[in-house]
Amino acid sequence: MNEYLSFLLLGFTSFFTLINPLGVMPIYLTMTADLDKEVKKTTARKATIVAFFMLITFALTGQLLFKFFGITIDSLKVVGGVVFFLIGQDMLQARLVKSKISEKEIKSYTNDISVTPLAIPMICGPGAITNAIIMMDSATDLNMKILLLVAVFLVCFITYIILVNSTKIYEWLGETGNNILMRIMGLIVMVIAVEFIVSGITPIIRTILKIN
Repeated sequence: MNEYLSFLLLGFTSFFTLINPLGVMPIYLTMTADLDKEVKKTTARKATIVAFFMLITFALTGQLLFKFFGITIDSLKVVGGVVFFLIGQDMLQARLVKSKISEKEIKSYTNDISVTPLAIPMICGPGAITNAIIMMDSATDLNMKILLLVAVFLVCFITYIILVNSTKIYEWLGETGNNILMRIMGLIVMVIAVEFIVSGITPIIRTILKIN
């Protein structure tokens, strides 16, 4: 039971920090500023639903892609760890790297901003996709795989709640509060990154040195 609970907590924490709904929130507010309340809610709902199914798709089919391209999970762990570390470093400095979208780009997304860029790549970004593939591979049985899907669902649902209430949250936290939370989540991401790098590079080194 403790093993399952730990796996669920790891999945929830890693996806929450990598998706970073508080980092998505300012851009969501900017892109939906001229929309009424119901349209904003619909946009948030569609974005999180699309992101959820994309993450589930990558989690379930990631291994097939590996076999097709001849990629190993250990290599992805190392690369993913490096990506996570860089994301965490930016978050630790309170830089919203996912939010670098110019006004011109924002206008080009007005036809369906819920899919692009909100769902992809802001919510379902490379970090979250890599995490989904790696964690699905590390799930040792069906129960863990189900728990991983539950973790993804919970994070996407919380992301939806945060986006729907983004105006109130942003006003309540203020710029300082948002920066503090960003740094805390960035630290967590960097810790997860180190774990991924170590777990990925260890078997590679053992193979090179021919250590059983």
